[in-house]
Amino acid sequence: MSRTFPALITAKYQRYLEGFQTAHSDSAWLSNLLDNNPKYPLFAEHLQLLWGCSDFVGQQCQLHPIEFQELVESGDLQRSYSPEDYQRRIEHRLPSDCSEEQLCEQLRLFRRRELIRIIWRDFSRQAPLLETTADMTALAESAINVSLSVLHRITCEELGTPCREGAKGTEGAEQHMIVVAMGKMGAQELNISSDIDLIFAYPRKGETRRSASSPRQKTVSNQEFFTRLGQKLIAALDSKTVDGFVFRVDMRLRPYGQSGALVLSFDALEEYYQTQGREWERYAMVKARAVAGVQSDRDYLDTILRPFTYRKYLDFGAIEALRDLKRTIDRELQRKGMQADIKLGPGGIREVEFITQAFQLIRGGRNSDLQTQSLYKALQQLSADQVLDPGDINGLWQAYIFLRNTEHALQGIADKQTQELPGDELGQLRVATILGFDNWQDFDHSLQQQRQHVKKIFADIFADPEKAD
Repeated sequence: MSRTFPALITAKYQRYLEGFQTAHSDSAWLSNLLDNNPKYPLFAEHLQLLWGCSDFVGQQCQLHPIEFQELVESGDLQRSYSPEDYQRRIEHRLPSDCSEEQLCEQLRLFRRRELIRIIWRDFSRQAPLLETTADMTALAESAINVSLSVLHRITCEELGTPCREGAKGTEGAEQHMIVVAMGKMGAQELNISSDIDLIFAYPRKGETRRSASSPRQKTVSNQEFFTRLGQKLIAALDSKTVDGFVFRVDMRLRPYGQSGALVLSFDALEEYYQTQGREWERYAMVKARAVAGVQSDRDYLDTILRPFTYRKYLDFGAIEALRDLKRTIDRELQRKGMQADIKLGPGGIREVEFITQAFQLIRGGRNSDLQTQSLYKALQQLSADQVLDPGDINGLWQAYIFLRNTEHALQGIADKQTQELPGDELGQLRVATILGFDNWQDFDHSLQQQRQHVKKIFADIFADPEKAD
């Protein structure tokens, strides 16, 4: 029996359906598919769900009907990807001598196609939460790696090839930039419409080597080369063109924040974290993961960052530092009136992350199994170690799934970075429908139950001793 949708959602679907039929050169294609589609029996129901609940998907399909037809006929809406699929697909789009303009255009067209697919599979529950977040992360990683490959070549043509200095026997070895993903990207938990938090680094100081074919080419320091490369990478991903953008890039977690250099050498990074690294930066580093660069350089960078993040002893001092950080966030939330925010508000996504990462910082130095970027793996290890009650762990994970699915519903409606619950009837009906509820009241009741569970566990762990009786 096919699913019945609320009238407001059905009306939205009908408008996009009419617009699509008008825009498509073959007006019978979709009608035939809706009448008979043995390869995808649920297609008609899923189409009504997606076009009724996501303006982004409905609008893009209407604007680019041939692309949507290709996506449907490819079978990609019904199958999972591997991370290699994303890399191979974007590489296939680019010419061997790809220019910056061609790169920017193809990245955006690729993102548009694949985001429709990811939202489709998420809303129709063909993909579970962890597949959706892994897909979004793989999409970002492939965009970064392909961009670096193209832009490194172009920057070498402009400034020469960056080489290391000082180590005997390795003079002249070419260097490549390392990109460290922070936050949800580092944990392979990226959401549907997220920015990506990055840190740029390079292995050693030195200067560029002129090309044999360009003996008069300007040479610069490696610092200047990789700064230029980093700027090009940000522009390739973040700048808005007629085709949109790829990912918003946030560099504020780098050493010294916005006032710091865009990219640092390994020596400069190590000096910073050893002498100036703060507790909140340790918290952020729990999720850090190198996603681009030579593997041996990634491994070496890990030996720099891991001792800063994880102490060799039971680090109970970390919990007070996190308690201070949470107080600051709570004050900001109250000032901005963001209680309806499912990420930052009480019992929200951030509190689940705080609980998990607090114990990772406290115990991770003594238990390497806790040194994982994955929230799920960390929770399972805390359960196995009996640090928290297994029932509480399971409750936290179920709440996290519910909250993240809600977050994806909010963001997939209009490809908008938001965690704010809607106040309008259509928005509420859409979120409830995507989450599988018949109405907003039932959805909201379940949401509040999940948030109360998180809030209680969080309060027990982060209880302020200054307020204790």
